Formats: sequence, structure tokens, C-alpha cells
Amino acid sequence: MLIQEEITIPVLSGETPRRLFIWLPGEAEESGDRYPVLYMFDGHNVFLDETATYGRSWRMQDYLEEQALPLIVVGVECNHEGNRRLEEYSPFDARMAGTGRIRGQGNLTMDWLVDELKPAVDAHFPTQPEREHTAIAGSSMGGLMSLYAVTAYNQIFSMAAALSPSIWVAPNKLVEGIRNCPMERNTRVYMDYGTRELGNHNRQRMLRGLERVYRTLLEKDCAACMRIVPGGTHSEASWERQVPIFLRHLGLQE
Repeated sequence: MLIQEEITIPVLSGETPRRLFIWLPGEAEESGDRYPVLYMFDGHNVFLDETATYGRSWRMQDYLEEQALPLIVVGVECNHEGNRRLEEYSPFDARMAGTGRIRGQGNLTMDWLVDELKPAVDAHFPTQPEREHTAIAGSSMGGLMSLYAVTAYNQIFSMAAALSPSIWVAPNKLVEGIRNCPMERNTRVYMDYGTRELGNHNRQRMLRGLERVYRTLLEKDCAACMRIVPGGTHSEASWERQVPIFLRHLGLQE
């Protein structure tokens, strides 16, 4: 069952409403069971084509229904105003080509998610609220945020999936942050990038950046996985195909 609500995030966007999506397993209301939770960035692109920015979503609703997964998935719509998505999904100040200076508000985004959204979800839905049952995932800037979240907020999240993560925003700051964050050894991290999207960037620089992040995670004794997806593109259709792979690596699907 997919629930859609309107919420506001005053610290980020005042009283401007945005959509909150919550997927509950079909038997959740009757079974009395409690479920692990996966939080996802760009929630409007996760479940339904009709709410997706470019008319194509990850189609998570279809997949979750087909697989009957015992999993709650929570997605929050991004801020569509100007460069605000980039700011809310960047943990660091940065300068981006064609955009200019970005004032990173990723810490404010995560503080809101951890201090306000997660407690509300845990209070109203049959979650397993403990760290070992809490995951976070996203793509592109949301992938960058997922890496940031599982390291800087490792006391909350034990699992993360970062699909096509925008590590180019501030690779040195990201690696330094991972090195300096205390992390539990049972942390699981999935990362990937598509071969076709690598062609749109400086391929060698992107691969070096991915490898630096991957090796730094391994130094922290994480169960890290890095994949290069044959034919993968920077699109929801490509990310949809990786869903069963990252769910299995995170231990959220058998």
C-alpha cells in the first residue's frame, strides 16, 4: 500500500508543501509484524511514473508488490525551486559548472530526516527502528547524500545504496569525512555507476574517485560493494534494474 501525504520542511523550504511517500507491505496492518525501513531521496521519482520528474520512475511500487518484500520504504520529494535540490542534497559547499556556487545544506536535510521524519515514521508505522534495520538510498546527488548519511549518521543507518553518486561535487571532502567518522563494522554500502554515463564525464577521473571512496570504506571495515553497470545510464530506468541487486547486498531481500 502506497500512502501519499503533503508535508513541509520549515528549516529548508518554509511552508512550501512537498510530497511524502510511504510504502507499507500489504499485510502490515493485520500481521502485527514490524519491518525494516529504507529511506530514499527524490521520493517523487521512486514509486510512480505519474509523479516522476521525467515521466519515468524506479517503479518501486511494482517491484515491492511483485516480490512481497517485508520492507517499509519512505521517500521525500526534493525541492524543485532553482538550485535548491542541489543545495539540500549537497553535504558540502561546492562550485558546479553551469550552476555556480552551491551552499551545501545536506547536514540540515539529514538533521531533519533523523530528528523529525524518522521519529514520526517510527511512531505511526510498524517499523523496526533500530540502526541495524534502517537503510538509506538515492541516485545522483541523492547517492552522494546516501554516502554522507551512512558515514556521518552511522549511529542511525547501517546500510546505504548510492547509485550513480555525484562524488565529483567534493571528492576530497567526502573521503576525508568517511575517514574521520566512527563507523560500525556491520555497515553495508552499495555503489555503482553505468558505463554509458561514465562516457559523459572524465572517465578516468570518475573511476579514480569511485575507487577512492570504495577503498576508504573498506579501510573502515565496511561491507562495501562497487559495480560498473554494463550499458548503465544516468536514468531512473537504469536505476530500476539495480534495485534487486542493491537490496540483496544490503540484506533487505533474500
